[in-house]
Amino acid sequence: MSLDVAVQMDHIATIRVAGDSTFALLLEAQARGHRLWHYTPDRLALREGRVSAGVERLEVRDVAGDHYTLGAVERVDLSRFDTILLRQDPPFDLNYVTTTHMLERVHPKTLVVNDPASVRNAPEKIFVTEFPDLMPPTLITRDAEEIRAFRAEHGDIVMKPLYGHGGSAVFRVKREDENFGSLMDMFAATWREAWVIQRYQSEVRQGDKRIILVDGEFAGAVNRVPAADDLRSNMVRGGQAAATELTPREREICERIGPFLRERGLILVGIDVIGDWLTEINVTSPTGIRAIRRLGGPDIAAMVWDRIEAKIAAARA
Repeated sequence: MSLDVAVQMDHIATIRVAGDSTFALLLEAQARGHRLWHYTPDRLALREGRVSAGVERLEVRDVAGDHYTLGAVERVDLSRFDTILLRQDPPFDLNYVTTTHMLERVHPKTLVVNDPASVRNAPEKIFVTEFPDLMPPTLITRDAEEIRAFRAEHGDIVMKPLYGHGGSAVFRVKREDENFGSLMDMFAATWREAWVIQRYQSEVRQGDKRIILVDGEFAGAVNRVPAADDLRSNMVRGGQAAATELTPREREICERIGPFLRERGLILVGIDVIGDWLTEINVTSPTGIRAIRRLGGPDIAAMVWDRIEAKIAAARA
């Protein structure tokens, strides 16, 4: 099967190929003989019910600094592609939401991965609250009195913006932290949306595990250990990747959420687990594929393309 594949992403010139999951997916697609096209979200257009984009033919190679070749830009109806990878990075803002509405016009005739309606309806820090028994105590609000009461109950807490990403603006606030009031003021002045307040999990010092699920099934995992002087374990914030295995509790979490992901067309998902607790379900542009492979884990990019090809073959049949 040879497919026409478009990828909606931040410009490929800006990525760091050594750790980029989108790049891993592109390398695997090209190795299978699929034809690749590239475009950025700002090139989308909706006119008289037709969704198009200014696309460029794309070739990739695993050479840092010389990792791509692009052809000339041509405007193409997106329905001509067999599949589209929805892979631009957050922030998950109204611009991101708008692109999901546009891509919904061509899906599922053109298979969009992940399903754009489900991406829009499942922001990572809200979708996870559908499984409250799997989470640490969590509050989503802007209400100062609710936050103070939560802090009084749980002591050390973590505050982060609801639509934040990549570990930005994640703060640990200790029970007697005198910066709490100033931090509340800063959040109120910076973000109009609610914030996420969670009980601090000391287990984060041993790592924040990123677990990848493909079509609702466990595919691989990497443990991200924060630097000694940082709360955040995100690898873009200095977290170190380490090989890992799933605990029985983590397998339970995967088995619980897997059917929900599959039903929603969320083929590639990354979940975050600290200790025994699920903290996020990442559906927009989950990372970790290359780190898992580099540490001797499975080839998740191949698993993803196996599922995409199977779904397209089934739809054609």
